[in-house]
Amino acid sequence: MGLLETIRTPADVRRLTPHEIDELAAEIRDFLVQSVSRTGGHLGPNLGVVELTLAMHRVFDSPHDSMVFDTGHQAYVHKLLTGRQDFADLRKRGGLSGYPSRAESEHDIVENSHASTALSWADGIAKAYAVQGQTDRHVVAVIGDGALTGGMAWEALNNIAGDPNRRIVIVVNDNGRSYAPTIGGLAHHLDTLRTTRGYENVLSWGKRTLRGSGVPGQMAYDALHGLKKGLKDVVAPEGMFEGLGLKYVGPVDGHDAAAVERALVRAKAFGGPVIVHVITEKGRGYSPAEQDVLDRFHAVGKIHPETGLPLAPSRFGWTSVFADEMVQIGRSRPDVVAITAAMLAPVGLAPFAAEFPRRTFDVGIAEQHAATSAAGMAFAGLHPVIAVYATFLNRAFDQLIMDVALHRAGVTIVLDRAGITGDDGASHNGMWDMAMLSIVPGLRLAAPRDEPTLRAALRAAVDIDDGPSVVRYPKGALVEPIPALDSIDGVDVLARHEGGAGPTVLLVGIGSMVPTALAVADLLAAHGLRVSVVDPRWVLPVPAALVKLVGQHDHVVTIEDGLVDGGIGAMLAQRSREAGVTTAIASIGVPLAFLGHATRAQIVADLRLRPEDIAKDVLVALGAARPTPPSGA
Repeated sequence: MGLLETIRTPADVRRLTPHEIDELAAEIRDFLVQSVSRTGGHLGPNLGVVELTLAMHRVFDSPHDSMVFDTGHQAYVHKLLTGRQDFADLRKRGGLSGYPSRAESEHDIVENSHASTALSWADGIAKAYAVQGQTDRHVVAVIGDGALTGGMAWEALNNIAGDPNRRIVIVVNDNGRSYAPTIGGLAHHLDTLRTTRGYENVLSWGKRTLRGSGVPGQMAYDALHGLKKGLKDVVAPEGMFEGLGLKYVGPVDGHDAAAVERALVRAKAFGGPVIVHVITEKGRGYSPAEQDVLDRFHAVGKIHPETGLPLAPSRFGWTSVFADEMVQIGRSRPDVVAITAAMLAPVGLAPFAAEFPRRTFDVGIAEQHAATSAAGMAFAGLHPVIAVYATFLNRAFDQLIMDVALHRAGVTIVLDRAGITGDDGASHNGMWDMAMLSIVPGLRLAAPRDEPTLRAALRAAVDIDDGPSVVRYPKGALVEPIPALDSIDGVDVLARHEGGAGPTVLLVGIGSMVPTALAVADLLAAHGLRVSVVDPRWVLPVPAALVKLVGQHDHVVTIEDGLVDGGIGAMLAQRSREAGVTTAIASIGVPLAFLGHATRAQIVADLRLRPEDIAKDVLVALGAARPTPPSGA
C-alpha cells in the first residue's frame, strides 16, 4: 500500500514525517498523470501545486480554517488529501467535479471557477469570523499570478489591507502563467522578485563589508541604510505589498515542501493579513508538460501518459475557423486589432498575434478592462475584436452596456464555447449570452450554423462601426456545411416539407441547433405536417422578415442552446405580439437553472433537446401525436 492510500483526512497528512511528505508528493504526481490521462482534465496546474497543497493541510486545519482556491482548477490535490481519491469518473456525471464542490466535501467552499474572486471570498469569510468572535480561525486563499491581473483581486486587496488584525493568508502561486505567460506590470514585478532572491544576501554582504572597513558607526549606519533603501526601491517586495499594509513572506521555492511549510507557519503566527509568495512550475514532474511552451497541458483530453500525446486527434473546429478568418481579415483591414483576456491560444488568436503582434493585446484576466479599452480603441479609429469564452462575457456586462453600447462603439465580441459545454460544470456553460445581450440597445448578434456562415458573420461584424456586434459559436467540431434553399431578407430557408394537409409549422434553428431543427422537421414531416426550417443567422435585433414568416404559419418553434427566459424565442414572441401577429410560438432551450457537470449529450437529453423529444412535444401541442411514432422519433 502506498502512502496516498492511507490518506483519508488532512489529519493523516499532518502525521507524516518530512521524508514521507516527499514520497507522498511523488505518489500524487504519478496518480495525477495516470488518472487525468484517462479522463481528461486540468493536469498542469495540479502538478504545480502538490507540495504547496500538502504544506497548507499540514499547517492549517481544514475545514475549521477555510481554504479558498482561486479558479479552482488546481484543487485536485486538495481533493486527494480530503478523502476523494476515486478519479475514474472525473468531470463525468456521478463522478468528481473538475472544481471544488460543496456537494462533495465540507472542505470545499467556492464552486465558481471564474478567476480573481478568491480574495473577495476570503475577505468576506474573515470578516464574518471576526464579527462572530471566532478569532482562532484562519482563511487561506490561493491565487495565481495570472488571476492577480484581474481588477477584482485588487479591490479585495485594498479591503483586506484595511484591517491589520484580519487572519488572512494569501498564497500567491507564482508560475508565470495563466493559460499563457502572465502579462503586465504585476508580472514584471513578480519576475523581478523571482530573479533577485539575493536581496538579503546583498544586505548581509554590505553589513560584513562595513564592519571590517573601519568606517565610523554613524557613517556605516547611513551607508547600510542607503544600500537597503536602494535595493528596496528596485527589487524588494515591500514596495508593492507591504506598502499596502500586507506582510510579505518570500519568495519561497514552491516545490520544497519543508520551506513552504515554514513560510506558512510564519504567516499563520503573524495574526494579520500576509502574502506568501510561492514560486512553482506548472506541470512539475511530468516531462511532456515541463517541456511544453504552449501550455497544452493546462487542460487536456485523454492522452497517452508517457508521451502526453492525445489518444484521438482533434477534429477541425469552430475556433480554428475563427483563427483563420481573423488572419485573413487582418491582412486586408489594418484597423482591426485583437484583444484577449489571458487566453490567446484557447480562443484562437495565436495565429493573428504571430502575424500582427503590434495589433494584439493580452490584457490579463480582466474582461471588464478589455471591453472599456476596446471602446477607447474604437473612439480612436480602430476596430477591436475581443475573443472570450461566452461564460466570461458575464464579467464585462456593465462595461458592454455603458462604455461600448452607450457610446455606439464599433467593437466586435467573439464568443467561443457558447451554449451547452458540459463537463466543466455550471460556471462554464455559455448559456447566458443571448438572453443577457438581448437587452443591450443597438447590439447586433450573429449565431452562425457552420463554417461558411461563421466566416460571413465575422466579416459582417467588423464592418459594423456604430455599435457592438457579437458572433457566437459552440465548443467542438464543425458540422458539414448546411446550404440555404432560399433567403428572405437575410433569413435563410433551409428546408421545406410541403406534403400533407395538416397545420403549417415553422422551425427556427439558432446557431448550433440548426441540425437539430432539420432533424425535427424530418420527424414532423413523417407525421404529415407541412414544415419549414429557417435560420435567421443574425438573431439580434430580431429580423422583421422573421416576424413576417411567423405570421405566415400556424405554429412556430424556436430551438436555441441558451436560456429560454429572455432568449431569442422570447424576443421573437414579443416582437410578433407588437406587430399584431397571433401565431403561437413555443420556445425550446435551456431552463433557468445551473447545469451540473455531465457530457453535452447527457445534458441535451435531460433538457429534452434531442430531435425526437422536440418532435414529440410539437405533436402533442398540435394534438397530432400518434401512439407509435415512426422509427427514430
